[in-house]
Amino acid sequence: MVERLTKQVEKEERDLRILEAVIESGPIGIVRLAEETDVPEHKVRYSLRMLEDDELIEPTPNGAIPADGLGERVAEMNDGIDGLIARLEALEDIF
Repeated sequence: MVERLTKQVEKEERDLRILEAVIESGPIGIVRLAEETDVPEHKVRYSLRMLEDDELIEPTPNGAIPADGLGERVAEMNDGIDGLIARLEALEDIF
């Protein structure tokens, strides 16, 4: 169980590294994202798809850009993360 959670957190960390690069350098394409983040292109492609599904980035002909309303979405994510931390801490108390 812990291994599965660890892998999920690593994926989320990768997605956030990709998002940070899009915010700093957008519009930015897959090849440049891979170079700037040291993430293989196939994983960059997957992360971009997930970030688009989460409405955090938008694709353009010139590469990915931050989505409109990104600040609100990030605030929602931070609230969700705080909730997850509280739940994990409660689980720790059980075991």
